[in-house]
Amino acid sequence: MLLCVLSGYASAKEYHVSVNGMDGSYGSVSKPFKTISAAAAVAQPGDTITVHEGIYREQVSPPRGGTSDDNQIVYQAAPGEAVEIRGSEVVKNWTKEAGGVWKTEIPNTLFGKFNPFADEVKGDWFNPRGPKAGVYKDGEWLDDMKENPGGRKHHTGCVYQDGEWLFEAGKKADLFVEAGRFGEQKTDKAWFAEVGEKTTTVYATFGGSNPNESLTEVNVRQTVFYPRKPFLNYITVRGFKMRHAAPPWAPPTAEQMGLIGTHWSKGWIIENNEISHSINVGLSLGKYGDEFDNIGASNEAYLNAIDRAYSNGWNKETIGSHIIRNNEIFYCEQAGIVGSMGASYSKIIGNHIHHIYSQRRFTGAEMAAIKFHASIDMVIEGNCIHDAFLAIWLDWMAQGPRVSRNLLYRNICHDLYFEVNHGPYLVDNNICLSETNRHLSQGGAFVHNFFACKWGNWADSRQTPYFKAHTTEKIADHNLKVGDDRFYNNVFIGNGAKDSLIVVNEHPTIPYYFSFGLRCYEKRPRLPETGGNFYYHGAEPCANEKAVVVADNPQIKLTEEEDGVYLEYTVSPKQKEGKTELVTTELLGKAQVPRQEFTHPDGSPLKIDTDYFGKKRNLNNPSSGPFENPGTGRVTLKVWPVK
Repeated sequence: MLLCVLSGYASAKEYHVSVNGMDGSYGSVSKPFKTISAAAAVAQPGDTITVHEGIYREQVSPPRGGTSDDNQIVYQAAPGEAVEIRGSEVVKNWTKEAGGVWKTEIPNTLFGKFNPFADEVKGDWFNPRGPKAGVYKDGEWLDDMKENPGGRKHHTGCVYQDGEWLFEAGKKADLFVEAGRFGEQKTDKAWFAEVGEKTTTVYATFGGSNPNESLTEVNVRQTVFYPRKPFLNYITVRGFKMRHAAPPWAPPTAEQMGLIGTHWSKGWIIENNEISHSINVGLSLGKYGDEFDNIGASNEAYLNAIDRAYSNGWNKETIGSHIIRNNEIFYCEQAGIVGSMGASYSKIIGNHIHHIYSQRRFTGAEMAAIKFHASIDMVIEGNCIHDAFLAIWLDWMAQGPRVSRNLLYRNICHDLYFEVNHGPYLVDNNICLSETNRHLSQGGAFVHNFFACKWGNWADSRQTPYFKAHTTEKIADHNLKVGDDRFYNNVFIGNGAKDSLIVVNEHPTIPYYFSFGLRCYEKRPRLPETGGNFYYHGAEPCANEKAVVVADNPQIKLTEEEDGVYLEYTVSPKQKEGKTELVTTELLGKAQVPRQEFTHPDGSPLKIDTDYFGKKRNLNNPSSGPFENPGTGRVTLKVWPVK
């Protein structure tokens, strides 16, 4: 038996790909393939495809995967070589129109069966209205919604100039507005397309420059690396730059494509890549598609999708358990990483995700740097997320995940959002510096975090599922009217106001409560379990909480330097006076609805005995917040990257 295993590994091959190669060759070092797809067609489990320097304009759709964690098919950029895979093609022959507008006609044969300039962005929970939808001129918005009350159309096509993407104008006439500025970013580079039977005509403004003198490209392909069928397991993708894709909107009730995606499979490793410029999702770990895709945005539709997922193999043995690490993901309009059910049991570690939802043409749910449904036993650790619409959003069925040691700042909406979950889930040693966190769940434990933001929470009548521990086996549905939360050893920082409780009536029947600190939790069905929390500068504890409260302003300063991100703040000497205890599985007890303990995702007991940097904590009286014994007075800490 051992001989058979060894002989299997000995037969593994390495195929080479070069822009100067030929697809009819052998794929050797001396006679490489020209396309990655040609190598993918012959690679077998255990084989490696090494791609050499250059730009590859193709859609890689692997026809097969590996057989185990130790017998993957590996796609890798050659070490030390710059390798790009793009979903775009170069377009030339631009002619000048009036008002600084340029035009080119593209034969539809370039697009084949998929023309992204005819492909409209739409689907469940999608809203075509952005924050503003028209042209910006002389300080005023010329809102095309007045002429098009049904909402402007958005397409998955895009135009790029020297790597920078242009904004899609709502109407061709908008391009001819003198000194026009488009979108929230007020850019003067925009495009509009007209799709004919044989040609697609693209009109664009390039900020006064000549597109014929630059690298000008357009979207052609839906994806860059994505299998066309599910259950292709155990694939590694490493070291590439991947950009320019036109995937569709990816709600949890439909097939979730991304610029790169795993398509309902198991055991992928996606690491050390640069993933950028996706019209919707950058990286998808999500759901397969079927005839029920996008038939309705409702609780019932998603509950039905969950039921169907079981007959399509949703269990730990078949789906999920991916590793996503050390990637940089940016310029994706819907999400950096998304996954409905297909991401369960995965690890999302050490990624830099930023500038998600930067054009702001449209809105909708499912928009975040990281957005998961059914984050069962996941690890989301050590990521840096900033300048996103929302940083980490765990929606429906977060049971057993650990969100740890993440740096979150300058995000538009929330750093953390937990929606309709019953737990248990653990949130520890995170740094949250944006405006708000939003908590519409129960059964959570928040431990040793740094919260320089408002908290918001309320109850909810929706019925959502919970499962047997560490499985996808459903027990029942339950509403969100229990409460059942824990906050231990956190640092809360206010804005200096004496009364920070804010009531927001965004919902017709359910008021939302926000506060700096835990005062808003007095409006929950029951008070949270607390201990060891420390409150600065107007942040307020909840009723009957034993905590240290000081008026000191820590004067937080975040600095982005060439070598990393630094956090500077003033530590009160009274922070050492707080009485804390080591947080363990025993202390946290059981989440009330599923009646399950807080453990590591693998089921082993918890002991939060290290800090944000991995430093050992004082086991008798650990420091509040993510930093163990940071000192007192003004301190400066390098918080990204963390080695």
